[in-house]
Amino acid sequence: MTAGAGGPGVFLVAVNGQIESGEFPGFDDLYCKFCFVYGQDWVPTAGLEEGISQITSKSDVSPTTLIWNFPIEITFKSTNPSGWPQIVVSVYGPDFFGNDVVRGYGAVHVPFTPGRHKRTIAMFVPESTSRLQKFTSWFTGRRPEFTDPKVVAQGEGREVTRVRSQGFVTISFNVVTKDIKKLGYDVSPTDMQTSCVPITEGIHKY
Repeated sequence: MTAGAGGPGVFLVAVNGQIESGEFPGFDDLYCKFCFVYGQDWVPTAGLEEGISQITSKSDVSPTTLIWNFPIEITFKSTNPSGWPQIVVSVYGPDFFGNDVVRGYGAVHVPFTPGRHKRTIAMFVPESTSRLQKFTSWFTGRRPEFTDPKVVAQGEGREVTRVRSQGFVTISFNVVTKDIKKLGYDVSPTDMQTSCVPITEGIHKY
């Protein structure tokens, strides 16, 4: 079987859209970073794997919402749907002392079905495990954060990390796939109704 996406058994997934907005009560003047995490069989062929937005502030028009409208665009090729790409978003802003600190981490899979989609990600931040650590991090301006935000999507070691929910980020996606059905894969129509479907539920081999 030969697919037209650049070689035998290869399919393409093209993604564009934008990180539209965030809601972080009590915080303002925030910016976001994004990066994609994907399996070993996936290769980016065009676009950007990571980026950083402008700083945005709340306004009278949207007193509770931070508007970024920051574009994302990337194309992948793969031979295997396992390791379907995820986008990891990190939001940062100033603390009381003016230091940039993380205000939220979150991740979501790129939608499995072609078309337009919107996802709202529940964000979280790591927490200090003791009162002394909390006071020290507040006093020094060095809050707990991940050295590599990609661990948010990988899950390894996450079970021992203490976190708390903080804020939401909304992302819009426009997804186009090519030659995925030629390889015998079909996407479940229920994916359109869910915010994030595990790879084992969203794709079936027939």
